[in-house]
Amino acid sequence: MATREIYETSFDEDVSNNNTACPECDGQVRTNTVETVCEDCGLVIDEQKIDHGPEWRSFATDEETPNRTGAPLTVARHDRGLSTKIGRRKDANGNELSGQKRQRLARMRREQTRGRFQSKAERNLAHGLGEVRRIASVLELSDSVRDQACQLFRSAQSEDLLRGRSIESIATASVYGVCRCNGHSRLLDDVVDAARVEQSRVTNAYKTLNRELGLPAQPVRPSEFIPRLASELEVPAYIRQRARRLAEQFESTGVASGVKPSGFAAACLYKAGREEGRWLTQAEVAEAASVTSTTIRSHRNTLNELAV
Repeated sequence: MATREIYETSFDEDVSNNNTACPECDGQVRTNTVETVCEDCGLVIDEQKIDHGPEWRSFATDEETPNRTGAPLTVARHDRGLSTKIGRRKDANGNELSGQKRQRLARMRREQTRGRFQSKAERNLAHGLGEVRRIASVLELSDSVRDQACQLFRSAQSEDLLRGRSIESIATASVYGVCRCNGHSRLLDDVVDAARVEQSRVTNAYKTLNRELGLPAQPVRPSEFIPRLASELEVPAYIRQRARRLAEQFESTGVASGVKPSGFAAACLYKAGREEGRWLTQAEVAEAASVTSTTIRSHRNTLNELAV
């Protein structure tokens, strides 16, 4: 009997009576956790008593859109960005902490550092994602490209592709693979220069990612390198447009197949500069494209033969 008196109603049953009468029939009104209903005629007077709005409250007059939640989830962090950052000398309001509280926070930071990673795989993931973020920052890539590279590194780890390979090589290959999939004119040399690993390891890691994960990487066209090389060589816009037309023209004939795209683009830029009266040297064009002067001369001769 005592139990029935304590648990008289369940969670979703009627919980309170309303003193107001029904506006239609003056009947008895009962309110539960969902709606207010007249027991006589069944009229629903009110519903959705639960407040579905934001749970924060702001008493500051100069804050129009208060927000007490943290940063959004991100794949660029091993814990999706849910880790807690413990301060050092000041609290959340900017007040100086006492020596006793600073010692307490130091102990908390030490324990947090010790328990930050639950396994060696999680530690490797944190190291790899940090390397991906660093390379993306050096190359000045967008946040979306960086997040795609981080997701590709996660996929490589889940498929056990890190076994027998360095974390730095897989991270660098992830950045280069995402650049290839998004059509960015990034040379492998540029990505390797920002990395901390040899080019041969990055090449092997990229081949592994491409083979095992089936990356949707399209063949790089020489015309995609024209704006980058033209900007680096500081050539006028009309020479850049002429070089792009040359590259697109010879791409359609299949001449650019099987050659290094940046070298062929540099040859088109060199030929366009000669035609428009801008004397670009083979050495400076080859240096911008990371090829040799012999490659520029070879592609130039091919372009001249086809033009005739």
